[in-house]
Amino acid sequence: MKKGILIKYGEIVLKGINRAQFENVLIKDIHIALRGMDESAIRKEQGRLYISLPESVTGEREADEWIQEACRRLQYVFGILRICPVDVLEEDAIEIIGRKMAEYVKREFDQGHTFKVICKRANKHYPMNSMEVAAEVGAMVLDEVEGWTVNVHEPEVLLYVELRNQVYIYGKEIAGPGGLPVGTGGKSTLLLSGGIDSPVAGWMMARRGIRLSAVYFHAHPYTSERAKEKVLDLARIVSRYSGPIPVYVIPFTEIQLAIYERCHHEKLTIIMRRMMMLIAEKIAAKEGSDSLITGENVGQVASQTLASMFCTNAVCTLPVYRPVIAFDKQEIVEIARKIDTFETSILPYEDCCTIFVAKHPTTQPKLADIVEAEKPLLVDMDEMIDRAVNDAELYLCHPDSYKKVNNSAEA
Repeated sequence: MKKGILIKYGEIVLKGINRAQFENVLIKDIHIALRGMDESAIRKEQGRLYISLPESVTGEREADEWIQEACRRLQYVFGILRICPVDVLEEDAIEIIGRKMAEYVKREFDQGHTFKVICKRANKHYPMNSMEVAAEVGAMVLDEVEGWTVNVHEPEVLLYVELRNQVYIYGKEIAGPGGLPVGTGGKSTLLLSGGIDSPVAGWMMARRGIRLSAVYFHAHPYTSERAKEKVLDLARIVSRYSGPIPVYVIPFTEIQLAIYERCHHEKLTIIMRRMMMLIAEKIAAKEGSDSLITGENVGQVASQTLASMFCTNAVCTLPVYRPVIAFDKQEIVEIARKIDTFETSILPYEDCCTIFVAKHPTTQPKLADIVEAEKPLLVDMDEMIDRAVNDAELYLCHPDSYKKVNNSAEA
């Protein structure tokens, strides 16, 4: 008996003539996730992907260890709905399927349960229909496994038989992250801070197939190196799902001091956000991104009212996506905990946004007033923005590490 992994994907099956393209990207992403585990074959199976064990894996214990590690890695691959470790039968006689299912149940479960057998009959030449296969296999499990009873309405365990090029049997599924394979939805640049919201926003967009780059605004010496490391750690965690993320660390002190010294203090936050957007667009152009992403959320802080966002958007030429805009804080926190960014986000290292804060920020700004308030900056703002972009540090963040690189070509 062989073992392997059956991959179920969700909305990819709804794609029309582009479905193969999505499947191929998912296969590529799975190969990347399993890199270093020896080469395994991945085969399309009519709405499924089947991952066979590498030839170098021999013996049941070694196979189980390989499958356990592979399943752990696959839980980070967008596009996967369910991960199913399977027993693979090369003979399809119903007696053999039933006997092997009973053996599987004895091996994988240490106590009795109520159960139901579900048969997926992709092989339409099989002489029995799905209901007949399910009934026969269920009867053999009842006969051979003590303590198990059938409950077709609310079973504790679902046992699956899939009749395809081979016969797959399984009764355990591991949830994948869902979504679409990364790279099928284009590129976008994330304004990444050390808070809770922006890493979640980036993760949500990556889940829709978007490949990410990121920009972080660093105000040395007002913000510490540890604050920068915190943001890079957040990018590293998100990259478990999204793939490598280039992060541009922008020296923002000169611009923030100019805003602080020359502009009305109640408008500091809005003007600062507008300057950030201008810089982020330049980074997006370097990365080939066609949009920006922020973690803004309506009403959370003064710069995140609808009026404030309108004034921020007015300076942009690219669309700005805000995937958590209507979430309440607890909903965002729940996702942050799920993707493992929460504990890093709450570390007490402040970023530049929290240092230069107005005591009484305007919450309902008018665009004309903001443009007027920015006039003292116009004399040298373009030069300051160009310096900030040219002096940016570029880091490439991988799931296990990040490293400083010289330019985007090297990344």
